Amino acid sequence: MVHVEQLSTRRPAVSVEELLKGFVPSPRFGEVSFASYRPDPSQPSQAEAVRVLSEFGSTVAGKPASGLRKFFGGKAKKTDSRAGIYLDGGFGVGKTHLLSSLWHQVEGPKAIGTFVEYTNLVGALSFRKTVEALSSYKLVCIDEFELDDPGDTVLMSRLMRELADAGVKLAATSNTLPGALGDGRFAAVDFQREIQVLADQFEILHIDGEDFRHRGLPTPPQPLANSDLDAAMRREFGEKTVAVDDFATLVDHLAGVHPSRYRQLLDGVDAVVWRDVHTITEQSVALRFVVLADRLYDKDVPILASGAPLDQLFTPEMMTGGYQKKYFRAVSRLTALAREAQEAAAVPAPVA
Repeated sequence: MVHVEQLSTRRPAVSVEELLKGFVPSPRFGEVSFASYRPDPSQPSQAEAVRVLSEFGSTVAGKPASGLRKFFGGKAKKTDSRAGIYLDGGFGVGKTHLLSSLWHQVEGPKAIGTFVEYTNLVGALSFRKTVEALSSYKLVCIDEFELDDPGDTVLMSRLMRELADAGVKLAATSNTLPGALGDGRFAAVDFQREIQVLADQFEILHIDGEDFRHRGLPTPPQPLANSDLDAAMRREFGEKTVAVDDFATLVDHLAGVHPSRYRQLLDGVDAVVWRDVHTITEQSVALRFVVLADRLYDKDVPILASGAPLDQLFTPEMMTGGYQKKYFRAVSRLTALAREAQEAAAVPAPVA
């Protein structure tokens, strides 16, 4: 029998230690390595990235690199004295796989998380306590590095600079070059000094390959009728724990839970069911929901939903505005989780 809970009744209390323990690779990348990465032979920059990152990781770890140099051919490129490495490339070229492989290679205290998770960590702990907590680490990895407003620009430039000064090595991924961070979101020229500080911290590696953004947004499965949700949930999720929420109630509830706790909000949840999904019209609400979408994807939590299709979750203005990368990623990830759930449940076609 399905065990039903509600996310909208959960208010997780999370200690500093618990927050920091969450900065590990998601289950999707829990056992990856440089050896399991398969570079495209037609894109030499992918094999080059493996060589450079492997060499960088062995330097951080203080031990010789493995046989990956021979495996991928040639000598590893030496990194300079900068604090770290910045992987620039489109969606789907394996940047997160490579970043997680670096994290797995390095022993000792280390952290890996998305850019948003680090800004949320600062919001939860304070800037100074975050610096103190991370300064003893050997390696800090930042995935999906993006600057969306002036406050984040100044915040992250200071954090990276202080960590670098403390001897922490840094690695980041993004699809925006460091010097272009913030473009299209605010008057980047007014914050060029802070942006340049970030750019100066990294050696930049370009990773070529097909950018999945060129394929457009994936088409989500048709939402179910409310009357079909319970039967689909029982077919698919059996003895599992499922969080069932009215979408409007869940969205309102997220405003009262700090985004740094969204990972713990989902603890023990095997699947989610949303009733009456609707388009989110407020930017601040939408950005909070993007964080939840990322955490659901990290944990590979399938979704069953009624109401509006998931590609209508955000307004057209949001999907073409300054935060479009975030919204594109959220829709893509939620669509994948919804498709997984409906295909597994073999649900009947919804009533028109």
